[in-house]
Amino acid sequence: MNFIEELKWRGLYHQEIPGTEEYLTKNTGVRGYIGFDPTASSLGIGNLVQIIILKHFQRAGHQPIAVLGGATGMIGDPSGKSAERNLQTKEQLEINKEAVAKQIKHFLDTDPNQPLIFVDNYDFYKDMGVLDFLRDVGKHLTVNYMMAKDSVKSRLDTGISYTEFTYQLIQGYDFYKLQKDYNCVLQLGGSDQWGNLTTGVELIRRMGGGEAFAATSPLVTKADGTKFGKTEKGNVFLSADLTSPYQFYQFWMNVSDEDAENFIKIFTFLGKEEIETLIAQHKEAPHQRALQKRLAEEITVWVHSREEYETAVKASDILFGKGTSETLRSLSNRDLLSVFEGVPQFTLDKAALADGLGVLDLLAEATQVFASKGEVRRAIKGNALAINNEKVTADDATVTTADLLNDKILWVRNGKKNNYLILVD
Repeated sequence: MNFIEELKWRGLYHQEIPGTEEYLTKNTGVRGYIGFDPTASSLGIGNLVQIIILKHFQRAGHQPIAVLGGATGMIGDPSGKSAERNLQTKEQLEINKEAVAKQIKHFLDTDPNQPLIFVDNYDFYKDMGVLDFLRDVGKHLTVNYMMAKDSVKSRLDTGISYTEFTYQLIQGYDFYKLQKDYNCVLQLGGSDQWGNLTTGVELIRRMGGGEAFAATSPLVTKADGTKFGKTEKGNVFLSADLTSPYQFYQFWMNVSDEDAENFIKIFTFLGKEEIETLIAQHKEAPHQRALQKRLAEEITVWVHSREEYETAVKASDILFGKGTSETLRSLSNRDLLSVFEGVPQFTLDKAALADGLGVLDLLAEATQVFASKGEVRRAIKGNALAINNEKVTADDATVTTADLLNDKILWVRNGKKNNYLILVD
């Protein structure tokens, strides 16, 4: 497997330092790295692109190095930013580091032939004084050289702090240290990192290091020009606590046909022939959404698990009226709340159900899901009312604690589109 060729056909190649592809073609077991700053308590799906690139690198017979930005995360990368970042507290940074490290290892520490090397760049600086850094590192790059970088030039009008200005110098020294201590000759990253990557190569040259190469991937965008990796509710995270597996699965199911054709190359490890077959099938019957279904399956299983993927499919079936009551009861509260996120919610004291509560009293008085008992009766008469996906057919029907999902939830549906949750405590 030719690493650069693999990136090119998948749309994951942007540019390289001259000689990078040739060096990787002639050598095996090359060590290359990507840095991950712990700016949040979870990586997002944008970060997943870089993890996938390191995975391809590993599959091509090379050894990946993941650098956790314990030091750079304290400063903030100005690349692609129009304003100064808010500095994180050391306490929050430690929480983020622990979570991000666990995620990186989950994806990459899996190949005994090319095992992951994991490094925290804070270790490079914790025993180094500021004067040592300025004398031994800072003297090798001119201010003119550093100001010529896009990440700095783009901020000259709005302002950039000395802290963020020095970010490229620290990332450059990371590369020098990795080459010196780990024989790492390659740095990879997104196209917005090109200035930082080339600074590292230049610093290695000026500090008397050996060969150094770099390559970047394009920033992933959606076909309609909107930002990738965000929804109306914010970032799509890899952590199940921040983005539930159901929400994660739905994100991929809801991408456009054009995006699905692009994303299935970027975010899965399916081969070229299989992907081309899937694209052809999709074009023959786009209403069946073959690309979205396979994309959502592959990436949800990889990020979460086969079990979480199957649960997400069950949850989707329920929402669209395909699931059974048995399936409904198999879902956890987390999954149920994810499925019905955004629908109106009402609360009820569990004691009200102890002896059974008439459906009219439950929906019109105890919770006011309906404005009146007359509305409830009309819904029942019109065969439109269901509780926990079971049709209510009589005005005198009662609801008890035995009807609760996970001893906590009642799902009320009026017609096909009007959903309500009653949370019982």
